[in-house]
Amino acid sequence: MRNVSTSNPARRTRRLEATRRSRRRAIALTSGAAALLVVTGVSATTPTSQAQASGTLADFALVSYSMPAQPADHADDSTLIYVELESALSDAHDAIAAAERIDDDIDESGLDIGTSETTVDTTQLATAAARLAEAGTVPATLAPTLTEDLETLTASVTGEVDALVEALDAAEKRKAEEERKAAEAARQAEEAAAAAAAAAAAASQPASSAPQPVTSGGGGASPAEAQSIASGMLGGYGWGQDQFGCLVSLWNKESGWNYQAYNPSSGAFGIPQALPGSKMASAGADWQTSARTQIAWGLGYISARYGSPCGAWSHSQSYGWY
Repeated sequence: MRNVSTSNPARRTRRLEATRRSRRRAIALTSGAAALLVVTGVSATTPTSQAQASGTLADFALVSYSMPAQPADHADDSTLIYVELESALSDAHDAIAAAERIDDDIDESGLDIGTSETTVDTTQLATAAARLAEAGTVPATLAPTLTEDLETLTASVTGEVDALVEALDAAEKRKAEEERKAAEAARQAEEAAAAAAAAAAAASQPASSAPQPVTSGGGGASPAEAQSIASGMLGGYGWGQDQFGCLVSLWNKESGWNYQAYNPSSGAFGIPQALPGSKMASAGADWQTSARTQIAWGLGYISARYGSPCGAWSHSQSYGWY
């Protein structure tokens, strides 16, 4: 049994102050009959020392006990003893509630948390807490032992709850990572399909009858020339000039219509900012230097993935990329 006059003085002082501020009901400290929890099988005539020495909280039964009056100068210590007992009861109820919550969370998640035990058995703690709560007034000489026993059971349940919380968190992180990988694989597959469609569209694209702009050396073009090329190619994809404004806005944002634009952080290249730039080889071997080749690939990609330049621009405005 701990020494109630010296253990946790700061904790006891705080609880005493809280007790005085909230004007909690006085706990009977005078003589008379009181309800005492002792081990089942210990009779009402068993000496107090024997009852205390043999007691475990989970198996208490009610017997009669007469307690001598407490001296006035011990009233504060005795009050703190009962405050600590009530606090232990409150902690026990919190532990039981936490066990119920983690049980529900694991059931709702439907995840394999990697442990054979997915629930916490709180039967012993609940029984002990209920019996103690129903016991009424407990002698000050026995209250510290009951408090410690209840705290031991509470700590055991809390430890099991914490272990399950950690296991569930780990399972949820694994699931999130698996979903991320699946989404990335789907995105890559979609881009591959779009690239293939762009290549097919570029291969079937008829030569434009519009006069070709004069371009700079190496098959490149100024931004204005690149826009002129793109405008002349819209009809080949079934789009009208109403789509041209969206296309200008989209590739202004991506590259400024610079056929040599390169993003060092992502590796995206060219007017449509293909990632990687080598994808545009499907539209022509001169993809690194030809604005026309880059535009043909980019329009095919937009057609396959978004249906139109305005569809691609809308997506870019919503998500920051297309």
